[in-house]
Amino acid sequence: MDHNVTLISTIAAGFGLALIFGFIAERFKLSALVGYLVAGILIGPTTPGFIADAHIASQLSEIGVMLLMFGVGLHFSIDDLMAVRRIAIPGAIVQMTFATLLGISLSHWWGWSFGQGLIFGLALSCASTVVLLRALESRGMLDSMNGKITVGWLIVEDLLTVLVLVLLPPLANLLGGTVPITSNQPLWQTIVFTLLQVAGFILIMLVIGKRLLPWLLWHIAKTGSRELFTLAVVSTAIGIAYLASALFSVSFALGAFFAGMVMRESEFSHRAAEESLPLRDAFAVLFFVSVGMLFQPAVIIEQPLNVLAVVAVIVIGKSVAAMAITLAFRYPLNTALIVAASLAQIGEFSFILAGLGMSLGLLPIEGMSLILAAALISIAINPLLFSAIQPFKKWLVGVSKVASDLEKRVDPFAELPMSTERKYLAGQVVLVGYGRVGKRIAKALQQNDIPFVVAEENREIVESLRKQGIPAVSGNASEPSVLIQAHIANAAMLVVATPDTIDVRNMVNTAKLLRPEIHIVLRTHNEDEFGLLRKENIGEVFLGEEELAKGMTQFILAQYGAN
Repeated sequence: MDHNVTLISTIAAGFGLALIFGFIAERFKLSALVGYLVAGILIGPTTPGFIADAHIASQLSEIGVMLLMFGVGLHFSIDDLMAVRRIAIPGAIVQMTFATLLGISLSHWWGWSFGQGLIFGLALSCASTVVLLRALESRGMLDSMNGKITVGWLIVEDLLTVLVLVLLPPLANLLGGTVPITSNQPLWQTIVFTLLQVAGFILIMLVIGKRLLPWLLWHIAKTGSRELFTLAVVSTAIGIAYLASALFSVSFALGAFFAGMVMRESEFSHRAAEESLPLRDAFAVLFFVSVGMLFQPAVIIEQPLNVLAVVAVIVIGKSVAAMAITLAFRYPLNTALIVAASLAQIGEFSFILAGLGMSLGLLPIEGMSLILAAALISIAINPLLFSAIQPFKKWLVGVSKVASDLEKRVDPFAELPMSTERKYLAGQVVLVGYGRVGKRIAKALQQNDIPFVVAEENREIVESLRKQGIPAVSGNASEPSVLIQAHIANAAMLVVATPDTIDVRNMVNTAKLLRPEIHIVLRTHNEDEFGLLRKENIGEVFLGEEELAKGMTQFILAQYGAN
């Protein structure tokens, strides 16, 4: 084939087969990532037929890594992490440590070195952001408390993996890598110098980038050109990643990650995420295809027990660790099962780690093939794990008293303390949800000395509120016990400040049953739901967009002296 069209043929074959097999995977209720990896296997050197250019595919995958990490940075939220930090931080650290030790033990059994086993174990320890978010979103669990715990857990995993990516190159030779030593410095000096370089890059991004990038996007947005805005976002991601590597010896992945984090601070972050999404998705596909090209299908036939052992570490080992940690923090069995199922897979970070390990001579090609085989299987069966949660919980609770007790265990913040003043428990407002809207309502109630009790799913928020002297109970307010603990029977008003209206009727029914004359105030973002709630005459219903339009209209009319 003419060398001049090698790039085109590689992209055409990669996209074409990824589309076909991604579609097939979705039809079978699997993640499209499975299809992309299969497409890469088919155009790789280990299968007959067309063979794509591995060198070009590798460079395209580097762009894919940059844009993937840029996307992770754009969606990285310190607030989301801090909301569940007490379980997410220790949970992620313990689970990653446990999975890494299992990987090291397994590789030691096969005769691998410690360095090889360490990279292998670390690759098995980190779950896929793409798979997790899509799984939670498809089940409507992304904004639930269980979803927030899992996402916070994954954020910690991502941060720890980024730290590993930074420290791995200077430690490569100590771990048995084959990269030539280019410095005579002691190891500790090399590590310190590496960390100083990273710190210098981060400092520049936070001090200069945090001001420069929003300023740049503001002026680009003023032109009104969508193409220029998209170009600014993508060129910023790739440009910062390249400069970070060239000037600070920071990996492309880390550079792109911090570019996304800094851009998130801009008021244009949502638009930046939206405009860059098609290109990020396209190159992410090429990344997974290029990873699939490294897979050796013979490993499944030649080493089936090894493949099963790796899958067991991911699906069983990680799940057991996640369940144990979640239960140890006194969360119910249902939450533990959801967290376990969510993290029982591996994906893009595993491939990035494994690829770096191979480039440093720390991971044999056999290791990459085992990781890929396990990724394919774990991603494929992940939907089945989610589907099995409720049946498994029902069976387990039925046959085990311990499991039954774990499901019904008492949340230490699910009851108001006896010391709560009586003034809060007579004619009070029961405020469901303490998010952006709930906080503003609570502040106004405080300023006007109106008593209220907060019902909030996030246990850490409840603990924080109690420290401030604000009465609060932990739990889902759609469950009658939560509203009972908030003393709904004595309340004058129920205010549902959460945007999710799925369970609002349960809340209203409980409130009306225990306090027939109670006033109900609801919010929604959905116009259809707004109309239905209004027709049912449940109470006062507020639509976000309508209230915003009213406020803006009043201001406009006031400027013109109109009524």
